[in-house]
Formats: sequence, structure tokens, C-alpha cells
Amino acid sequence: MEKLSARVAHNTIIQIAGKIIATALGLAALAVMARYLREAGFGQYTTIITFLSFFGIISDFGLTLITSQMISQPGASQATLLNNLFSLRLISAIVFLGLAPLVVFFFPYEPIIKIGVAITGLSFFFIALNQILVGFFQKNLTMAMVSAAEVVSRAILLAGIILTAYLNLGLLSIMVATVISSAISFFMHYWFSRRFIKINWQVNLAVWREIIKKSWPLGLTIFLNLIYLRADVFILSLLKSQSEVGIYGATYKIIDVLTALPFMFAGLILPILSLNWANRNANRFNQVLQKSIDAMFMLAVPLIVGAQIVAKPLMIMATGGNFQAAGDVLKILILAIGFIFIGCLLAHAVIALDKQKNTIGAYIFTALTALLGYLFFIPLYSYYAAAWVTVYSELSIAIFSFYIVRKYSRFKLNLNILFKSIAASAVMALSACWLLGRLNLILVILLAGLIYSVCLYLFKGITKTDLKNLMSG
Repeated sequence: MEKLSARVAHNTIIQIAGKIIATALGLAALAVMARYLREAGFGQYTTIITFLSFFGIISDFGLTLITSQMISQPGASQATLLNNLFSLRLISAIVFLGLAPLVVFFFPYEPIIKIGVAITGLSFFFIALNQILVGFFQKNLTMAMVSAAEVVSRAILLAGIILTAYLNLGLLSIMVATVISSAISFFMHYWFSRRFIKINWQVNLAVWREIIKKSWPLGLTIFLNLIYLRADVFILSLLKSQSEVGIYGATYKIIDVLTALPFMFAGLILPILSLNWANRNANRFNQVLQKSIDAMFMLAVPLIVGAQIVAKPLMIMATGGNFQAAGDVLKILILAIGFIFIGCLLAHAVIALDKQKNTIGAYIFTALTALLGYLFFIPLYSYYAAAWVTVYSELSIAIFSFYIVRKYSRFKLNLNILFKSIAASAVMALSACWLLGRLNLILVILLAGLIYSVCLYLFKGITKTDLKNLMSG
């Protein structure tokens, strides 16, 4: 178990290092794009991406998450499963993403948005194929390759956006750059995967039936998840101006950057949880899950607390003075981050337990109530309503997922680390309030992070043993 923990820790460190670089590139891209497109143009960009997200999720059908679970089962044939998963994903991506440019013409969007959907559909196609390969790398704990591909693709996207802004080529040029970066990311993943396994076209109907049997409940819940997560932008784009969509979309870009971390970590933990549960080792399953949730507490709490202090100056620095209102939206949406960090791990635990069907009712309830909330409150309160309903949605799913995990694994959540993280964050917040205005914002954030880490160590939220295990091979 120690060697496995060390491998997970090292892969997590590699991913975090890669994610830091990729995040810096992504934030630089956001800064250039927001200043170039301004609120309305960024709103158009957000609408294009959100519209395609619905078709991308439908084409996924739960295949991304089911990949790690299926190839982690004892005695599973990785080659057979990956070949069939990849082939099935290829067909679903062609069919459903191919519908997007046709369907968008029935919506009252400007022509530039409709053309943008047609172009950017190719980006989602490459992302769809890519996700199956990422599942393979996650299972085998070889995520350095994934991190390298992400950094390269983000650098290419940034270069494309800078060139677009410099030559004033317009929104559609940015969408072309998005397609190119996604294509390069896929081909890098595919090339890396050839070192371990040869992925070929394969149609085994018996395997396909088994894949669909396992994935359809998950695919349905992911689609319902998309309704309560992305219907806000979709309804905003139909009822409000593209400028308001742009302000909300710019905030969501920051949230998307932050949510990448729990999904990355949960992707590494899922094969371990699946293997332990398949081997009927419930105690180890619960231990791994508790340690993972503790890690998410330590990351989520300071983010939530810190954002209440630096949200406005951070959004102004990231996107320019035209997006000042995004700071207030960020203070609300950051609350959802805490529920996403924990809910994401619990949702992956549900997959490891193979109890996806048991969550369908919860996702239907959350999707319907969130949709009603968006329809009723967005016309009155615009992006503020969208943000608060999103917080409600994430809280609901986290609670439902916890109930399922507790019911079947007898998992008992220990909140000791949560309380220590809150205490350390309180000291960090007081320090940040005093430093803000006296030092550069980036320096304030870095010092606040250092103060939080030191306090967490002093409060024994993280121990010397934890640090040794993290650094040992």
C-alpha cells in the first residue's frame, strides 16, 4: 500500500506541477482574450463552448469515467476494452457532435455564434477521443505524459490567441486556434499511448453491450449534471445580453481552472477504490476515501476563504477593468468549489462501488429543481441568480453521493482535518487582509498560501509522516 500511495503521490505531484504551468498559460490566454473580445465577445465565446458542451456530454455517455473502472477490474483485458471503448467513442462523437452545427441554426443566436459552433465542434471531437486515453494513463499511473500534452496544447492556444489579438483576426480565429490545440493534444496522447498499448478499431458486440450496460446510468447522470451546471449559461445567453454572459463566463473560467484539480485527483484514486472494492477490502476503500477527502478539505477551504478577500482585484487583474462585476460573482461561485471538491470524490466512489444507477433519482431531482431556479431567478437577478443556484446544485449532489457511499460502504466521514483547515484559513485571511494594498496581489496570494501551509502544519493538519510519505519513492 505504501508503494501504491507513493506512486499516487508522485503522479499527483507531477500533475500539479503540470497543472500549475498549464493554469498559468490558461490564465494568460484568458487575460488576452478577455481584453481583446471584451464582455460581448467573450459572451459569444462562452455561448459557443457551452452549446457544444451539451453535445459533447451526450457523446461521452459515461465512457470517460467507465474506462478507469473497467480496465481496473481483476483479470480485465486492457487491449480489448480500450480498443472497443475507443471505437465506440469515435462513433458517438461523430454522430452527436455532428448534430451540433445543425441544431444551433434553430436558436436565435447571431451568425458568428452559429459559425463558431460549426468550427469548434472539431475541438470537442478531439477532446472526446482524448478522454479515453487519459483514462488509460490514470489507471496505469503514468500521468506525466498527460501533463506534458496539456502544457504543449495550452501554449499553442495562448500563441494562437495572442496572434489573433495582435492581427485583430476576430473571434472565429480564436476558435480555430482552439481546434488546433485540441488536435495536437490528442495526437500527443495517442503517440504516448503507443509505447504501452496499440489501440486499433475493434467492434465486439458483447463487449459493447457490457460497456453500455455499465456506462448508461453514468452517462445519464453526467447529462443531468450538465443541465444543472451549464443550463445557467445557456439560459443567460437566451434571456440576457452577451455582455452579461461574458461577465459570468469569465468568472466560470476561473472556476473551471480550479475544478480541474479534484477531477484530476479523483481520476487517479478511482482505479484504487475500484480495485479495493472488487477485492472486498471495504476498510482499505474507506481509508483511501477519507485520506482523499482530507486532501480536498485542505485545498478547498483556503480557496473559499481567500476568494472572499481577493476576488475583485483578482478578476480585474485577470480580465481587465470591464469585468469588475465578475469579482462579486466569483465570491458566490467559489462556494460551489468546496462542494465540487468533495462531491467529485464521492461521485467517483459511487462509480467504484458500481452504484451509478442509485444516483439517477438524485440527479433528476437536482437537475429539475436547478432548471426551475434558473428559469425563475435569472430573469430577475441575472448572473447572481445563476451563481447561487449552481452552489445549491453542487451541495445537493455532494449530499446525495455521500448518502450512497455511506449506505453501501459504511463510510464514516471524519471532519478533523476540515476544522484544522478552517482554523489555518482564518489566520491566513487575517494576514491577507493586512497585506492587501501593501503588496502586489500575486505576492499577497503566495504569502497567504505559505501562511496557511505553515499554520496547517502547526495545527497538525499535515504531519511529518505525511510529508515523508509524499516525498518517498
